[in-house]
Amino acid sequence: MRRALPSLAAITLLTTALTAGSAAASRTGSYDSYVALGDSYTSGTLIPNVINLPCFRSDHNYPSLVTAKLAPRSFTDVSCGGAATPDMTSSQLQSGNPPQFNALKPDTDLVTVGIGGNDIPFGEIVNNCGARGAFVPHGSPCKDFYTGGGKDELAAKVRAVGPKVGKVLDGIRQRSPQAEIVLVGYPAVMPDSGANCWPLIPISDGDAPYLRDITKLLNTVLAEQAAAHDATFADTYTSSIGHDICQPPGIKWIEGILPTSPAGPVHPNAAGTDDQARQVLAALTAARS
Repeated sequence: MRRALPSLAAITLLTTALTAGSAAASRTGSYDSYVALGDSYTSGTLIPNVINLPCFRSDHNYPSLVTAKLAPRSFTDVSCGGAATPDMTSSQLQSGNPPQFNALKPDTDLVTVGIGGNDIPFGEIVNNCGARGAFVPHGSPCKDFYTGGGKDELAAKVRAVGPKVGKVLDGIRQRSPQAEIVLVGYPAVMPDSGANCWPLIPISDGDAPYLRDITKLLNTVLAEQAAAHDATFADTYTSSIGHDICQPPGIKWIEGILPTSPAGPVHPNAAGTDDQARQVLAALTAARS
């Protein structure tokens, strides 16, 4: 018995160490199967190297960077430029991308999704506000257009995105019940200060704070949906303040109408996707702490 006691103690210590090591691994997170869903702010529009031209999908988008860090056993990225919430369950006509939910499996254990901007739709805002502000440095022609009837129609469209995104999150959970789900927000496009940079970006000085607030409202709506549907929200707005579309090359993370680095107009560049990846990883760490 005296000789057996040290062995028993050693076994106990070894078991304790293994258990602690297993718990530590669980906290830091290891994933077998990662699926990325989303629109052009996820696909990394026109950032080198483009690996899927119909979807403008880059191998330097934030899902690819997250994968490089987490090293899951399998990684599937079906994000696609122009995608909206209906494209989760239906084929995307302009790109031929199959329903994005087809990528989800019962054993998928990590899903990131960035969606909602094209349900407003984002492109309409850019074109409408840019056209109205092109020859109007002062005033608020875009805001006046959306609020002219006494109701903020654009804000109403943003709020209407909420239930649609909620259904997306529920759909992910139904198909991948064990998955950790991260809903990724949108970065600061216009200066958070409310400033503008007309005519470089043809947004009137009265419209700049209005559009800033619309982006903040969209992120608030997305964060609310994440909280209500058992998902984690990754805030990419706060970290991108000071790196908006009005900043000079090397500082801006959102390209302008005429990009100065490889990226889609009014979309994140490579530095922007780097930050998106950092915020996704930070959100995963916070969710497990």
